[in-house]
Amino acid sequence: MSINSTVTLSEPQYLTNSERPKNPPTKEELKLPPLFDGPVTRENWYKHVDWVNVPILVLSPLIGLYGIMTTELVPKTLIWTIVYYIITGISITAGYHRYFSHRAFTASPALQWIIAFTGGGAVQGSISWWARGHRAHHRYTDTDKDPYNSHRGFWYAHLGWMIFKRSKDRVGRADVADLKANKIVQFQHKNYPWFALGMGIIFPWVVAGLGWGDWRGGYFYAGVVRMVLCHHATFCINSLAHWLGSASFDDAHTPRDNFITALVTMGEGYHNFHHEFPQDYRNALKFYQYDPTKWLIKALSYVGLAYDLKECPENEIKKGKIHMTQKKLDRMKRDVKWGKPLKELSVVSWDEYQDAVTTKGQKWLLIEGILYDVADFITEHPGGESYIKYGIGKDMTAAFNGGMYNHSNAARNMLSRMRVGVLSGGMEVESMKANPNEVVYEDSVKKEN
Repeated sequence: MSINSTVTLSEPQYLTNSERPKNPPTKEELKLPPLFDGPVTRENWYKHVDWVNVPILVLSPLIGLYGIMTTELVPKTLIWTIVYYIITGISITAGYHRYFSHRAFTASPALQWIIAFTGGGAVQGSISWWARGHRAHHRYTDTDKDPYNSHRGFWYAHLGWMIFKRSKDRVGRADVADLKANKIVQFQHKNYPWFALGMGIIFPWVVAGLGWGDWRGGYFYAGVVRMVLCHHATFCINSLAHWLGSASFDDAHTPRDNFITALVTMGEGYHNFHHEFPQDYRNALKFYQYDPTKWLIKALSYVGLAYDLKECPENEIKKGKIHMTQKKLDRMKRDVKWGKPLKELSVVSWDEYQDAVTTKGQKWLLIEGILYDVADFITEHPGGESYIKYGIGKDMTAAFNGGMYNHSNAARNMLSRMRVGVLSGGMEVESMKANPNEVVYEDSVKKEN
């Protein structure tokens, strides 16, 4: 049998290289430079510590633990602690994050002032500082310029990036012109220590003290313990949300979607979606997915405090899902034997096909332009040997697709591993047949036998 040519197949190209989704980084691409510009020694270690954040992050949990061990938690204080935890926590997720960082909706001046005060009560930095770092995180996700790069480890992303002080040149830049032009943001930034102290400690303390006389509980539980819990719930957006869950829309970066993270972070757990569509005011798309931050923003829009809620086009969201589904299918395909690719098969003329069968004894049959070697399958054919023997040397396209039997998907899949060639022209030339009007049915098989 001679080889005349090979078949080259090409699929339509719908996307350019720039439009095609990225693949996960290689091991080489994941290599990061040392955390600091120079070595850490006994003489200079203290220079690598952020002495502004460390007292807050280290001492506040110790103070809270002491308060829990020494202070009775009365029901009213418990309720107030939970309520104020929700208020300050959701001010971060809806205000600092979705509004000021991503402009996922427009907030009225009244709402911006509320966020400035209640967000300050979470004691996580000013709006300007928080949003600037978060925008850099999105711009440089998973790189050395990412302020809380998860590739440096879970605990670095969770807490370490605030404890260790790095050169400002190592942290990525972000456009914050809108924040600099916002008078409310700048006022809070300039007076942030007072916002943090006043709304983080004094306000919840005074409410409990004047409200029901629990000054000690108000300080420890509604103030310190609540603040610590709020801290670590937010920190989970940087750590847990980049570690636990699935990559629903993109696997080139670490963000993940997970219900547990959503519970911990007031709805910020569908983080893979968020990193793909950061300007969408939603994190959760389904009505049953937990996203109280989305529900709050929607509710605020009904009373005029929020408006112009942004939603990414459904068509683009579907693209992301399709790309990831296709990647999963591709991974599954790699574990399956599909037979020799069509482009690698020899191209055979009709006469060469007949010669291979009659002279060389090959057990080949033709279906839809592809030659299949059924020698090892004749005795295994569920329909009996006679039917498949009859097809050797013939074009069995019509018979395979209903003339004799409309074969199952399993049978069609099995065929792919029997490919041996491609017929030039794709089918038997009717005028060359001894009996062009021959129909393949039961009588034909009986006649052959």
